[in-house]
Amino acid sequence: MGERTPLTADDVAARLGERKGWSGDTSGITKSFRVEYQAGARFVGEVALIAKELQHHPDVELHWEELRFSMTTYTAGGVVTELDFKLADAIDAIVKG
Repeated sequence: MGERTPLTADDVAARLGERKGWSGDTSGITKSFRVEYQAGARFVGEVALIAKELQHHPDVELHWEELRFSMTTYTAGGVVTELDFKLADAIDAIVKG
């Protein structure tokens, strides 16, 4: 199974259960972090570097004291793949959430 192979609903649920704060279904996963605005901007820059390396880019929302990442693999038809969880783990490591 490749990184862009769609995951089943059971696979997505199991992987979400292993990660604190992430939610979603087979169409996408998301997580919000409580952070100061300037820290959030810094985290976005760091995530962008990893996203470029993985060739997989999250949707990002930066608000006052909140940073939200959402992901789906558009190249696999707008479904969740292993690549989404790989990026989720990298995001958690960067934001330490």
